[in-house]
Amino acid sequence: MDAYTDAMLVNTTTEARTQQAGTESTPTVHHLRQNLLWPVRLMTTRGPQPSRRGPWQVLRDMGDASPWREEIDEYTGSSDRFHERHYNEFVSFLPYVQRFLYGDGRKGRAAHPEGDSPMRVFRRSDVAAVRVRAHAGDAPVTLQVVHVDLYFFFDVDVVMLNVEVGADMLDLPTAQEILYRFGRAYPGGWDANGAALHCMHSVEWLGADGQVLAASDAQQRETFLSHVAEHRAPRIAAHWAWLMRPLVLDHSDEPGELRYRQIEYYRMPVMAYLSLDDPRRLSRADFLRLALVSGAAEPAVSGGSPLPFGEDLMIDFEQRYCYDRFWTNTGAAPNTRYLCNGRALIVVGQADSEFFCCRDRGVLAQFRHQHFLLFLIAHFQKAALLMYSDRLVEALRRLDIHDVASVKNFKRAIRASFEGFLRFTHRYWFHEISEQAQVRALSHLCTTHLGLDPLYEEVKERIADMNTYLDADSLRRQANTVVRLTVVTLFGLIGTITTGFLGMNLLAEADAPLSEKLAWFGIVFVLTTWLTFYTMIKSKRLSDFIDVLSDERATFRTKLGVLARVWRPGGD
Repeated sequence: MDAYTDAMLVNTTTEARTQQAGTESTPTVHHLRQNLLWPVRLMTTRGPQPSRRGPWQVLRDMGDASPWREEIDEYTGSSDRFHERHYNEFVSFLPYVQRFLYGDGRKGRAAHPEGDSPMRVFRRSDVAAVRVRAHAGDAPVTLQVVHVDLYFFFDVDVVMLNVEVGADMLDLPTAQEILYRFGRAYPGGWDANGAALHCMHSVEWLGADGQVLAASDAQQRETFLSHVAEHRAPRIAAHWAWLMRPLVLDHSDEPGELRYRQIEYYRMPVMAYLSLDDPRRLSRADFLRLALVSGAAEPAVSGGSPLPFGEDLMIDFEQRYCYDRFWTNTGAAPNTRYLCNGRALIVVGQADSEFFCCRDRGVLAQFRHQHFLLFLIAHFQKAALLMYSDRLVEALRRLDIHDVASVKNFKRAIRASFEGFLRFTHRYWFHEISEQAQVRALSHLCTTHLGLDPLYEEVKERIADMNTYLDADSLRRQANTVVRLTVVTLFGLIGTITTGFLGMNLLAEADAPLSEKLAWFGIVFVLTTWLTFYTMIKSKRLSDFIDVLSDERATFRTKLGVLARVWRPGGD
């Protein structure tokens, strides 16, 4: 759905090219394209009115206070921007997926301007590049920023950040380190010297003029430690927090109407496209590291390129992680291999293949269109399911069975989750997204590794259990009410029949003065009301007495004992 840039990216810095010159033996990545897809949960407050503003409307209404602008893409804008690559993308998906991704045509949008597509895209254009440094002392590498997007979804409080970057002429270890370290929401820890682990040593977002817009703070260990100690939640690194604004972290003191929380692992799902001189030069260990995004081999053992994990665990690597339909020396894009572990989708191919590098009809076009969307759908479904699971946990945590208001709020939260899950199932949940063999196979590979079907069944069962409990609780309360009304009716029936037998009046006050009749009426009304409420208060014990009274096996003494317990303190 994204428009292409007019030229291929040429963005490696002079320092990176100098570093590459000394490693001619390592494979060269002629072009690297990386997509980071970060799902987070929106913590918007749900109002009682169904016509409340959606989060995309809140962002849109901020105007110049926000750097995000709603994207008018090839499907919603002018037909002049709609090209063959967009058509190929559209026809790759089944009709119900097309409605999810693209909505109705222009006529449908005119009739429902706010409800044509369940997916809304916002883009910021102030970030032109990102300068990264994997380790202290390394030469910086500058990646061109192609797109920075936010994806919103109707009726689901999930937003997905998409960052697409690219670079040319990198050595393979550098590309592996970028894939491994760049997409980290915060550092995973620090070494003995205080250096952040598993993430970039430094990250700087650059504007079009080369000025630094924001920089990472991963090396400030105490800042992250104090945040977790105070909030019991991780702190998002400064460069990612800046990129998300005006959305702000929910566990922070920053003001903001749109707030978000981490919903998955802090390592962002990643897609990557790598064009190399000869993909056949890559060893099995290289493919393992790419498929599992485990970074480059240690320098001391890089010559041998050992396996990143135990051989026994990786014995079925090709069957589990590889799609090798095009891993041949023939065809339009020879020696093309797809690698997928659920959280990563990597495509490797030959740089001198015109079809592999074609941005209009080739593999690059498919990577940026069809493959990106199938990856987006899978991770959106997982994020939505985790969001519903979180809602159940939060509802239970806020429940106080001794507080009537808390119980009512709990019931509303569970009912809302059940209704929302039903809408999600019928609008966004589908097993097959395409009948094209490649798209279908990659989608199955991704969803299988993510475990979407077991996760869906688990969340569905939990929500159904909660809803069943509420239904059973409502039936129990209704049964108790019926029992109490039956007891009151039964004992009231005794007095009614007694006083009304043959129309008999114990007190003949028909000819009495009006004031006297009103006095008697008030006295009888008060006594009757008191007797009714008293009977309701004792209705549970009285119902027990009625049960024993109707039991022919119970002795007369037992029945008297149960009757006596009606007025005995603590007799339940």
